[in-house]
Amino acid sequence: MSLDATIQEARRQVEICNACRYCEGYCAVFPAMTRQKAFADGDITQLANLCHNCRGCSYACQYTAPHEFALNLPAALAEVRQESWERHIHPQAFARLFQRSGVAMAGLTVLLLALVFWALAVWKPLSGEGFYAVLAHNTLVAIFAPAFLAPLVLIAYGLRSYWREVEGGRMRLAHVLVAFAAAGRMKNLSGGQGQGCNFEKEDRFSDRRRQYHHAMMYGFLLCFAATSAGTVMHYLLGWEAPYPLFSLPKLLGVPGGILMVIGAAGLAWLKTKADPALGAVKVWGGEMAFILLLALVAASGLLLYGLGGTAAMPALFALHLASILVLFLLMPFSKMVHGFFRLTALIVEAGQAERSK
Repeated sequence: MSLDATIQEARRQVEICNACRYCEGYCAVFPAMTRQKAFADGDITQLANLCHNCRGCSYACQYTAPHEFALNLPAALAEVRQESWERHIHPQAFARLFQRSGVAMAGLTVLLLALVFWALAVWKPLSGEGFYAVLAHNTLVAIFAPAFLAPLVLIAYGLRSYWREVEGGRMRLAHVLVAFAAAGRMKNLSGGQGQGCNFEKEDRFSDRRRQYHHAMMYGFLLCFAATSAGTVMHYLLGWEAPYPLFSLPKLLGVPGGILMVIGAAGLAWLKTKADPALGAVKVWGGEMAFILLLALVAASGLLLYGLGGTAAMPALFALHLASILVLFLLMPFSKMVHGFFRLTALIVEAGQAERSK
């Protein structure tokens, strides 16, 4: 289906929902929807990125198939949402390739980079302990700094393009705080009503998806904080790795890795139980690849910590570095980018809600 056709179908369904309004309190999409009578393309894109695909509206709807309206709002918005990420992030062809063949693409890239890192270990530095006995610190920085910063630049340009399309208006600190509060609680993953969503089963309200997302997000943030703490300790305090268990990098990183493994396993499990017809079917593989890649990053890090003093350390180190590098490089094109767009959509929504009062 073309982009115009995807937008038109979503607009048709949104207009029917806006006339019905049975689901008005379900999540952030419906209050935003009911403030308008007509919907431009940018409005549909904004509603799509507000949607968290909890699916409660579809299971409650009286106009789903076999009704002649044949509404499937979660799937319609998921298609628009995916198209918006691909449209605003460049190069677009790379994003589409990942969504079609994500598991194979991520797996092969991790394997190839792991072999490269393992080969680099032949030229061991003259000094260094722990990981730095395999690859020098400056070598790691030279590889990972651009690999982390360049994708962030692509995402920033994509978000600027998105903001213009949805007419985000003037951003205020109050809007940002409201959006971060909603994202931190993952309010809309609970259907907006606090009773859980129906993602995994039609007649079951559950907070499992929200809890696994919480584990993933806060685990990732803990791991990022651990890396940041290690950077500060290295450059400002002259305290180089390896670090003992009761040090800030380990106290943050180990729980963070465990949370990420739990979150990834839970999200992958729920994805196999959910009805694929209520999401963007064509990107199922790409989404699963992203979840598995996060699991590999966390699990390889934990194994590396546990087996860091054994002969397996160089191979595990190469695998861990490769998985992190692939996660960074694919960040603008994988499901990782949804967090940036969804947070931006929440900021836009906070501003629009304030202006409508």
